[in-house]
Amino acid sequence: MNAIVLAGDKKKKSNTADNSSNDNEKDSSYLTDQVDNKALIKLKDKYMIEYVIDVLRKCSSIDKIAVIGPVNKLEDIVGSKAEYIIEGTDSIVDNILLGLKCFPDNEEVLISTSDIPMITVEAIEDFIKQSKARNADLCYSIVDKRINDEKYPGIRRTYARLREGKFTGGNIFLFHPRATDKCKDFVEKMLEYRKSPAKMAKVLGFGFLLKLVLGLLSIKAAEKKCGRLLGIKGAAIISQYPEIGNDVDKISDVEYVEKYLGLMQ
Repeated sequence: MNAIVLAGDKKKKSNTADNSSNDNEKDSSYLTDQVDNKALIKLKDKYMIEYVIDVLRKCSSIDKIAVIGPVNKLEDIVGSKAEYIIEGTDSIVDNILLGLKCFPDNEEVLISTSDIPMITVEAIEDFIKQSKARNADLCYSIVDKRINDEKYPGIRRTYARLREGKFTGGNIFLFHPRATDKCKDFVEKMLEYRKSPAKMAKVLGFGFLLKLVLGLLSIKAAEKKCGRLLGIKGAAIISQYPEIGNDVDKISDVEYVEKYLGLMQ
């Protein structure tokens, strides 16, 4: 299959935004407050996006790669490593759609963010294997807090409390383009309403949100809700590789990852 790597410029966070992190602690040192594009941050001797693309290149399941972001900045960095570099926008949804145009005949496409420099071949191949076994339209990676804390005790993430435990969202998806039309409007609406629980409740249902807040929602119930709302089959893939969920979001993340990468060299 082919892969899309999202590396679009991001709008900087508002000073009034909710920057709450794991365990309700506050951390105002978000990279998007200081840089326009996290993908172009240097970590040790490489740009962050290079770590992701270099791993994708080593995956036997991946053929071509399309990078969506600022072409003038990315060509010199990954021009020799990606088949396509497409000018992006500040919209995640629009950037995914731009990437899908590169692979119009694909039945499934891997989508990855560019800010997971600790990602491994094993993590990606395991996610692809599990996703194929589920035969869903949209597969989304999640990581158990216990696994992340065990391997990376210094990294803090935001977790959702589900019936099966506490999970953080991953940064890799497997998507069937046939579901594009059904997903586009819903995803855009959720991004627009993400700061308004009342508006989200109108879409998702108050009962659904209440169960989520109380930690009573199961993974299976969340998958079914996704299916009913979108008319597609969605699947949450529990990864045993916490690297999938450890995106570099804050200055403290940069420091941790650079230390980790130094130990791996």
